[in-house]
Amino acid sequence: MSTTSYSIIIPAYNEAEELPATLAAVQRAMAAQNIAGECIVVDNNSSDGTADVARTGGADRVVHEPVNQIARARNAGAAVSGADFLVFVDADTRIEAALLTDALDLLRSGRCVGGGALIQFEGTTTFLGRCTLRLWNWISRLTRNAAGSFFFCRQDAFQAVGGFDTKLYASEELRLSQLLKKWGRARGQSFIILTDPPAATSARKLHWYTSPAILGLILLMVCMPFAVRSRRLCAYWYNRPKPGK
Repeated sequence: MSTTSYSIIIPAYNEAEELPATLAAVQRAMAAQNIAGECIVVDNNSSDGTADVARTGGADRVVHEPVNQIARARNAGAAVSGADFLVFVDADTRIEAALLTDALDLLRSGRCVGGGALIQFEGTTTFLGRCTLRLWNWISRLTRNAAGSFFFCRQDAFQAVGGFDTKLYASEELRLSQLLKKWGRARGQSFIILTDPPAATSARKLHWYTSPAILGLILLMVCMPFAVRSRRLCAYWYNRPKPGK
């Protein structure tokens, strides 16, 4: 029987630059826990040495997922975990020890099927970015849907509902939130959005893309929700700027 109670799973596609800070934050958070855990980095077919950075940066395991899709990467990490609890952290997101403690305490209580956290941006942001983030955090608390930046759940529930939907190239965490809430309700378990401390995530996309381009994406997703099934239409989540840009 595994002595690992929880697995932190980090999907990473060409994240050699962001991953060291994320792994350092994860290690600090894990060191503050009183139960055993592991850190799994899923190299999602990177071309920039992400896997080597993960190995030297303290990941307990590095898994390779050849299909460049975040849902598949997250599922690949869960597939090798034998832990009772799963915690998904994006490669550009830094968490505090208190946030991990609160998530694990909820899962260990038996009253919680999973959840997420409010999000804050690191560094400088645009006006659109600040407005969008406030709106998302309000929606997240109101609807109890978790952002993929920080997402936690029971392993048995994750497996029962089929994990992240690989037909989706974006919003797969929203779909999983809905499935877990339904699974939890049948068992008297809640899906909870933690409010303090928030998960801190990079604001880099606000600098990679213009405000009109981001507004166009938001309108596309509102008017054409089926766009999340198209990798081309979800390029915002997968493309990286060329070196020097």
